[in-house]
Amino acid sequence: MAEGVWRIAAEDPDRPAVVEAAGAIRTYGELADRANRLAHGLRRLGLTTGDVVAAVLPNQAVMLELQLAAFQSGLYLVPINTRLTAPEIAYILDDSRAKALVYSDRFGPAVDAALDSLAAPPPAFSSTDGLEQLTKGVPAARPDDRTAGTTMHYTSGTTGRPKGVRRPLSGAEPDEQAERIPMFLAMFGVMPHGDGVHLAVSPLYHTAVMTFSTASLHAGHTVVLMDGWSPEETLRLIAEWRVTTSHMVPTQFHRLLALPDEVRAAADVSSLTNVIHAAAPCPIGDKRRMLDWWGPVIYEYYAATEGGGTLVTPREWLDRPGTVGRAWPTSAVHVEDDEGRPCPPGVPGTVWMSLAPADFEYHRDAEKTRAGRHDGFFTVGDIGYLDEDGYLFLCDRKADMIISGGVNIYPAEIESALFGHPKVADVAVFGIPDAEWGEQVKAVVEPVRGATAGPDLARELDEFCRERLAGYKCPKTFDFTEAMPREPTGKLLKRTLRDPYWAAERRNI
Repeated sequence: MAEGVWRIAAEDPDRPAVVEAAGAIRTYGELADRANRLAHGLRRLGLTTGDVVAAVLPNQAVMLELQLAAFQSGLYLVPINTRLTAPEIAYILDDSRAKALVYSDRFGPAVDAALDSLAAPPPAFSSTDGLEQLTKGVPAARPDDRTAGTTMHYTSGTTGRPKGVRRPLSGAEPDEQAERIPMFLAMFGVMPHGDGVHLAVSPLYHTAVMTFSTASLHAGHTVVLMDGWSPEETLRLIAEWRVTTSHMVPTQFHRLLALPDEVRAAADVSSLTNVIHAAAPCPIGDKRRMLDWWGPVIYEYYAATEGGGTLVTPREWLDRPGTVGRAWPTSAVHVEDDEGRPCPPGVPGTVWMSLAPADFEYHRDAEKTRAGRHDGFFTVGDIGYLDEDGYLFLCDRKADMIISGGVNIYPAEIESALFGHPKVADVAVFGIPDAEWGEQVKAVVEPVRGATAGPDLARELDEFCRERLAGYKCPKTFDFTEAMPREPTGKLLKRTLRDPYWAAERRNI
C-alpha cells in the first residue's frame, strides 16, 4: 500500500481522507488537488523556500490542505491559536515575518484588527471566499521544484512572549519524506493500513494534534475532525466512524469518566486500538479507570513542541503506574540537579532531552535558544526523576513548583490527589505569597455539576487531602470557580489564576 498523501491520491483517489465536523468528506484525490492549487497560489504570490504562511483556522480540511501545500513548497506554516486577541495575533504575524495569512471569517474581527495594527501586514485570504482569489486559474497538478517544508509552532508563552520553534528545512523530496512520516506512528504501534480512522479531538493549531493528524493522513488513514470538543460527541464519533486512533489529554479523560455510568456502559469503543495522550500529568486513578473501560489501548508519551521524548505502553504503565516511559528510539533523556550533575535514580531534577535528530532554534531569539540547551540536550523546565530502569516520572514544571519554608512542593501531585474526589470536575494548585513561609499552597477547584461550592466543600476537600498527602503538601486554602481557564487543547492557563495573587503582593511592597 502506498504511503504519503500524493502517492495514496494517485493509487486510490476516492479513499476518504478528511471528515469535517459538519459531515463533508474530502477524498485523498480532492485533498491532494486542493493542496496543489494552494501551493501554486502561494508561489504566484511570491512565497519562496523558507518563507512563512500563517493560518487562523478552525478544525476544517483547509488547515490540513494548507499544511500539505506548505509541506511540498518548502514553506513554514505557522498555525495561530484561534483564541488569541488581535494584539497577540499581530505579534505572531510580525515575529514570524509571515508573507501570507489564511483565516476563517469566524475569527475575522480579531484578524482584521491585527492586520490594521501592523505597518506592513501580509496579504490575507479568507477561507470562505478569499482562497478562490488566491488559487484562481492555477492547475491542480503538483508544482515543479518541490521541496519539503514544515510547521513552525509558537510556544504558549506562559513565561513571556511566545516563540516560534523553528527547525532547518530538510531539502528532501516531499513524497519521500511523506513516506517516512508514518514511522513516527509506528513507535506507538500504529501501522499504515486502509482501515485506520484517526479522531482529532483538539484544535489543529496545537503541535501534537497537527502532527498526529498529518502523520495519519500520510499513513493512509481517514482523519475525522471535531470542531469543538465534548465527551458525548467523542463517544458518538468513535462509534459512528469506527475510530481506531486518537490523541487526547488527561482533562478529556477526566470528563469522559464523569459521564453517567449508563452512558459509558452503552458506548461502543470496541474499534479503538491506540489512544495516545500527553500534555500534562495524568492522575493515576483516571488512567486506571480509562484502561479498565477502553482496554489496554492507551499509550502515553512525554515531549514538547521543541522535541522529545519518552513513550510508555499500556502494559508498561500498569507495571509502573505514573511513569511517562523511557526514551524513544531517536532520543535520550537524563535528569540533572541545579549544578548540572546527574541525579541518581529516584532523585528529582531538571529533565533534559536529546536534540538529535530534530535540532531547533527559537525564532529570532538566540539567547533563549542558548539558555535551554547544553551538550546536545534541551530542557523546557520540567522536573522529574528516573527509576533504576530508566523510566521517567514527572513531578511538575519548574516554573510551577512551590517552595514553602525551603521545601519543594509539586502541584501536580496535589492535583492528582484532588482529581480523585467525586465532587471535583477540575482543579489547579499553585503557590501564593506567604509572609512566613514564602509561599503557601492554594487550590482552585471547579466543582462537578450539582456540588455546592463553599466552606463545607472546602473542609471536605481538606480532609480528603490530609488522608492522602503529607500535611505540608495540603492546600492551605481553597477557592472555587465555575469554569477553569483551559485551552481547547486541555492546557491549563494556570498563570491566569496565579497572577492576581502575586500582583496584589507587589502592590503591598
